[in-house]
Amino acid sequence: MHTTVTLLADAPAQLLPARQLMAFTLATHIILVPLGVALPLITLVMHHRGLRRNDPVALLLARRWSAVMAVQFAVGVVTGTVLSFEFGLLWPGLMGTWGGVFGIGFGVEAWAFFLEAVLIAIYLYGWRRLKPRTHFLLGLPLPAAALLGAFGILAANSWMNTPQGFTLGADGKPEDVHIWSAIFTPMFGPQYWHFVVAMLITAGYTVAGVYAVGWLRGRRDRYHRLGFTVPFTLAAVFTPVQFVLGDSIARSVFHKQPVKFAATELVWRTDTHVPEYIFGRLHPDGSISGGIKIPQFDSILAGFTPGTKVTGLTSVPADDRPTATQATIAHWAFDLMVVIGSLLILLALWYGWCRLRRRRLPTSPWFFRGAACAGVASVIAVECGWITAEVGRQPWIVYGHMRIAEAVTPTRSTSLWIMLGLVIVVYVFIFGSLLAVLLKMRTGWRLADARRAGERTEEPEADTPYGPRSRVPAGDPPSGGGTGAGPAEDGRP
Repeated sequence: MHTTVTLLADAPAQLLPARQLMAFTLATHIILVPLGVALPLITLVMHHRGLRRNDPVALLLARRWSAVMAVQFAVGVVTGTVLSFEFGLLWPGLMGTWGGVFGIGFGVEAWAFFLEAVLIAIYLYGWRRLKPRTHFLLGLPLPAAALLGAFGILAANSWMNTPQGFTLGADGKPEDVHIWSAIFTPMFGPQYWHFVVAMLITAGYTVAGVYAVGWLRGRRDRYHRLGFTVPFTLAAVFTPVQFVLGDSIARSVFHKQPVKFAATELVWRTDTHVPEYIFGRLHPDGSISGGIKIPQFDSILAGFTPGTKVTGLTSVPADDRPTATQATIAHWAFDLMVVIGSLLILLALWYGWCRLRRRRLPTSPWFFRGAACAGVASVIAVECGWITAEVGRQPWIVYGHMRIAEAVTPTRSTSLWIMLGLVIVVYVFIFGSLLAVLLKMRTGWRLADARRAGERTEEPEADTPYGPRSRVPAGDPPSGGGTGAGPAEDGRP
C-alpha cells in the first residue's frame, strides 16, 4: 500500500481528472463503435439477400437499418470529435513529442470518416431513386470505409503499445521516422483483427437482440424472424473465431508486453509453473486474495507447458509497472471479457445445433432471453477489452518511452473537473436524444406497418423500397405543393 500511495502522491494534480475525462468519453464512444464499423456490412448482407431472392421483407429491413446507421453515425461524429480534441488538450506532451511518429493513424481515420459520411449519404439517398443493382453497388464501399477508419485508430493504439519506426536523437526526441514501420507494429495485426471481429459480433448480437425481444413479446412474423436470423447468424459464426483471435493477442502481449501480461494475470514474481487466478485481488505485497486458483495453468496458457517461464511484475521497478490496484482492475476486466465470450460461444453452439440438425430456430424462451442479453453483454466485453489494454499498460502512455504523468496537460485540475461535469451533462443529453429518435423511428415503423396491413389486407412487409413511390390520393394534395414525387405515404424510411 505504501508504494501505491507514494506513486499517487508524486502524480500531478491534473492526472486524475484528465484520466477520468478521457475514460468517460472513450467508454461512451465505444458504445457506438460496433454499429459504426459493422452495421454497414450487416445491412448490405440483408440488402443482397433481398435483391437476390426478390424478398421485400429483407429490403425493408435493410432500408430501416440504413436509417439507424445514419442516426448513430451522426452521434458518433460528435463523440469521436470530442476524443480527437482531447488527445491534444489533455495529453499535449504525447502529441507534441510523438505526434509526428504515430499521428498518421489519426489522419487515416479522419479521411475514412469523411469518406464514410459521403457513402452513407449516397446510400440513403439511393432508396427509390436509383436502380436496385446500382444502389447496392454504391453501398459496397461502406464496409471498407468503416474498416479503414478502424485501421487508423488501431494503428495509433498498437504503436502506443509497441512503439517503433523511429530513432531517438541526442535530445531524446524521435527522428528519422519510418511510417510503414510505425503503422505495422508487432501488436497491430493481433489488435486489428481482434477488434474488427469484436465489432462484427457485438453489432450482430445487438441488432438480433432487438428482434429477440420482439419474439419474446409474441411477434413471430417473418419480419422479426428474418431480422433476428441474419445478424445473429453472422455473430454466431464469428464468435468461435474471436476466441482464437483472443488467444492470439494474449500470446502477443505475453511476448511483446510481458509486464502488461503479468498485470493481467496477477503474476507477481517471474517463475515457472505459474497458477491461473480467475478473478481475485492482488495486494501491494504480492499476495492474492479471493478468486479461483488453478495450479500451473497460467504457464500452460502462455507456452503450452507447465515449465513456461512467465515474467512477473517485480521484474521491473515499481514506478515502471501498474500498481496492485491497476493490475486487479485489468485482471477483472480481462476475466469478465473471457466469461462473456465463453457464454456467447455456448449460445452460438445452441443456435448452430438447432439450425444444422433441426433446420429451425431454437424454440426455448431461454435461448431468446439469452439472445436478447447478448448485445449488451458484447458491449460490456468490448469495454472490458479496452480497460485491459489501457489500464494494463500503466504507467506508460508510450510503452517504455513516456509515462502518463509526463504527457498530461498543465491545465488546473479544477478546470478539468468542471469540464468533466459539463461533458457528462452534454453526453446525457446526446445519448438521451439518440434513444428518443430511435424509439420514435420504431413507433413510426410499427404504425406504418399496421396502417398498411389494414388498408391493403396483406402483410405489412409486402411493399418494396424500390420502384415508384406511393401516389397521393385524389383531392389530397401533398404538402409543399409537390406533384407526388415526395416521400412515400407509408411513413417508412
